[in-house]
Amino acid sequence: MALFPPSTNADYRGAKISAWFLMLVGVAEFIPGCIHYFLPDGGAGVIGGVDLSTRRDTIITIFAWFGALQIPFAMLLFIIGLRYRTLVPLGLGAVIIARTLMAYDGWFGKGSQAAHHPPEHYGSPIAAVLALVFLLLALRQPRQAT
Repeated sequence: MALFPPSTNADYRGAKISAWFLMLVGVAEFIPGCIHYFLPDGGAGVIGGVDLSTRRDTIITIFAWFGALQIPFAMLLFIIGLRYRTLVPLGLGAVIIARTLMAYDGWFGKGSQAAHHPPEHYGSPIAAVLALVFLLLALRQPRQAT
C-alpha cells in the first residue's frame, strides 16, 4: 500500500474553489503551527500578548504542543484539497468545528477573560463563516444539461 493512494479528484463534483480554499486554509494553519512550534516563546508573548512571567515553561510547552497538532492537520487539509477532493466537505467540516470552538472560547469561554485578544480570536469567526460558505459550494451538485 502506498503512502498516497490514487487521487479521487475525478470523482469530485463540488466547486473547485472549495478545494482551493481548503488548501489556503492548510497554508494558513501551517504558518502559525510553525510559529507555535519553532519560535522560542511559541508566539505566546510576542504575538499573543500572554504574560510569561509566571509558568513560562508550561505556557511555551502548551503552545509547542498545539503547533505540533496544527502542522500535520494543515498538511492533511492541503493534501485533501490537492489530491483527495472527495474529502473536501469533510475537511471543511473539521475546519468549521475547530474554528467555531476557538471563536467561542476566545470571545465567550475560557479565553474571553484575557485583556488581550490574539489574532486567532479575530480570524477564527471569519474562517468558520468562510469555511461554511465553501462547504455549501462543495456540497452543491452541478446542474445536469438537458
